[in-house]
Amino acid sequence: MFTTFLVQPIYNLFVFLLGLMPQGDAGLAIVALTLFMRAVLYPIFTASIRTQMGMQAMQPELDAALEKYKDDKEALTRERMALLKKHKVNPFAGFGALIVQLVVLVALYFALFREGFPAIHTELLYSFVSVPAQVSTAFFGLMDLLAPKNIVLALLVGATQYLAIRLTLRRTPAPTHPDKEAAHRLQSQMMLYFMPALMAGVSYFFPAAVGIYFVTGNLVSLFQEWMLMRGKKQN
Repeated sequence: MFTTFLVQPIYNLFVFLLGLMPQGDAGLAIVALTLFMRAVLYPIFTASIRTQMGMQAMQPELDAALEKYKDDKEALTRERMALLKKHKVNPFAGFGALIVQLVVLVALYFALFREGFPAIHTELLYSFVSVPAQVSTAFFGLMDLLAPKNIVLALLVGATQYLAIRLTLRRTPAPTHPDKEAAHRLQSQMMLYFMPALMAGVSYFFPAAVGIYFVTGNLVSLFQEWMLMRGKKQN
């Protein structure tokens, strides 16, 4: 089921895009595939961003409720649920975006590497997808997409991930309640430094194609954050 509904469609889309790329450049095909997937999944990411903005709007009221109902957990729970409804906040939206990204990444990895790329498995192709005339795993002739331990690419992944998270944290509300302020600061520091280091490490030990996927996704996230900040300034 995983192969039929996730790996095979992504594999076919990748092969189709590969046939459109100059000299069958697999790196460009991965970039195009990532952009396409992010466009298709845009509503999920938009819901996540709207949830974060709603959290920012409701934070002062939530802090006031924490102080007012600090000795009444049931009343605090009711007030928190009312605030979530008032500001149209879906607390699971952020997790949904993360899960979708992981599923797509796993499917992409299986599609490209489990199937023995650059060999094209015609038995996996749909009838309307043709085998590319040429396949190149040398991204612009600069790196082998199947080779791991590309330190430059790993650093680029870490840097773009850091910038994307930093911009996200700039619009993430910081609680004013003293009981949560320290925990929020610790969580922010973990996200800002641990996640980029983790992603850079994964990119270093995995084939360079994975790093290209991460960098492209991070650049899309940076663009979305820039558009969001621009929209807020205009409003």
